[in-house]
Amino acid sequence: MALAGYVGCGVGHKYPTDLKILRPVLELRGLRISEPWVSTYFTIKAMNRHTLESVDAQLDFLEAMEGGSDDPRRADLVVSEFGGAVNPLPVALFPNCPEFSEDQWKQLIEGLHAAGEKAKARNRRLCYHPHLGTGVMKTEAIHRLMDETDPRLVHMLLDTAHQAAAGVDPLALARKYAHRIKHVHLKDIRGEVVTNIHKGELSFQQGIEAGIFTVPGDGSIETFPEILDALAEADFAGWICIEAEQDPAKANPLQYAKMGREYLRKLLGW
Repeated sequence: MALAGYVGCGVGHKYPTDLKILRPVLELRGLRISEPWVSTYFTIKAMNRHTLESVDAQLDFLEAMEGGSDDPRRADLVVSEFGGAVNPLPVALFPNCPEFSEDQWKQLIEGLHAAGEKAKARNRRLCYHPHLGTGVMKTEAIHRLMDETDPRLVHMLLDTAHQAAAGVDPLALARKYAHRIKHVHLKDIRGEVVTNIHKGELSFQQGIEAGIFTVPGDGSIETFPEILDALAEADFAGWICIEAEQDPAKANPLQYAKMGREYLRKLLGW
């Protein structure tokens, strides 16, 4: 990541959990943490307390990593509701995505507000990630989440590829919610792979292995300049994270990391 010209990263699954090990190896490379992830489970039984404890744990992690820094590059807390989610399962992705009941929507909104209060109390932004395979994947669900949550407590994470693959227009989201988008995962999709996932009823994991995602500029999304313009017009100030989520045996990570960084450099000039 450092060789490719990045200044930050998410928390990888294989990262050391001992901060005395993690902090020095990141600092040596000039890298900061852009976000930790919390899978929330507000829509299923007996998981509210556990979920909020996970939120506290990740907020504790950030304080330990960054201290009381008021650096504008402070990490955000990224969450996504995984109650009933099928993306971790070996089942057909698109036909099996959950649809929440009215009671589940109520539980989700209340839970996100509680989590958002915790983040806000520590001067962090809670950013919701609409994710493939979850109950907040489709356009209508994303709009409902935004409509029913407090904008002071729940911000949006725009993931261009997850939205495009789900049939959601990421440019329309960027324009409609520009002032609520505080964190961006900028990645591309291979449209033919999305079609094949539908036809072959592939799981999320199979879709990843087939190459559904790639770095910006290497796939089917053509509106990255307009998306970034919409965010700039809203004075966006936050992390833009290049992602690919590809099989490293097929797509060399350093090669694609450099491709994504060069594409962004051409668009932004830095």
